[in-house]
Amino acid sequence: MSTYWVRRPEGIKMSSHLITHLRHVDIAMPDLTQQLVFYRDLWGLTEVANDSGVHFLAAEGSPEQYIVRLRRDDLKRLDLVAFGAASMADVDELAAQLVKADVALVHAPRALDTPGGGYGLRFFDIDGRVVEVSSDVAVRKHRKIEERESIPVRLSHFVVNSPNPEATVAWYEQHLGFRLTDTMALPHMGGFMWFLRCNNFHHSLAIARGPHVANHHVSFEMRGIDEYMRGTGRLLRAGVEKLWGPGRHKAGDNTFSYFLDRAGNTVEYTTELEMIDEDTWHPTVFDATEPDVSDQWGTANAMNEYVASKSHNDPDKGVFVAPPI
Repeated sequence: MSTYWVRRPEGIKMSSHLITHLRHVDIAMPDLTQQLVFYRDLWGLTEVANDSGVHFLAAEGSPEQYIVRLRRDDLKRLDLVAFGAASMADVDELAAQLVKADVALVHAPRALDTPGGGYGLRFFDIDGRVVEVSSDVAVRKHRKIEERESIPVRLSHFVVNSPNPEATVAWYEQHLGFRLTDTMALPHMGGFMWFLRCNNFHHSLAIARGPHVANHHVSFEMRGIDEYMRGTGRLLRAGVEKLWGPGRHKAGDNTFSYFLDRAGNTVEYTTELEMIDEDTWHPTVFDATEPDVSDQWGTANAMNEYVASKSHNDPDKGVFVAPPI
């Protein structure tokens, strides 16, 4: 395997580590009914609240109030991606840093009226996505996922497409304090996916090179290998289109089975995402032409143009437009 160390881009000043974890991903689409049935009845999430056609879905094993929010809209779009902060003071500090850096706020820190409440702000990232950062959200009563129970334990990570990923990576490093864990590269194009962390999970966010701004995939952690395979089988038996998998990636050492939801977004069942020691970790560039980098097991279908195009998704219609809720 070809590996080498990479350096952080020159001139990037790190913010303090104010982001603690990934909370939820909120998406909108024209056909809300089919999407709700998919995530609740097939994917294995639990509807915990709904308000005026907005549905909040939790993972039974997660203390987060919800990990997916669904909303009907005439356009297919990402409403927002939400991260946690440790305290109201950290939210205020982040807001002050963003304002000083001329980052456009959707709203300043305030009390939130979504399930669990809390205190948070929203702002646009460099590509026009809405990002929310919140603290003091009430913990949801959750439970241990049992053996052979093939439903998500928690939200694992979120991957987005950017036509200028180097700038997007630098933006998240500079303004939100994310750290580069690893990079995937191809000889003819260089880097095409950057894995970023905000805690000791290998990645909570990744940035992929794509033709336009869009969601790449949303990943959900399962209890273990058996539960991951049972969930994969349930989706296959239900006739849900599988894009790629089952297999096991090199970067992150996690399993993968990618499917399409009812709006054409890619979603993933995974498990065993690598935990790292931040004090000793050095980023590595992985050569994706080596077969075991994409899939250590050799069990997944080949990554081809069709799989790649579906992962590129449709252009996000919500860029630099704040969601109504």
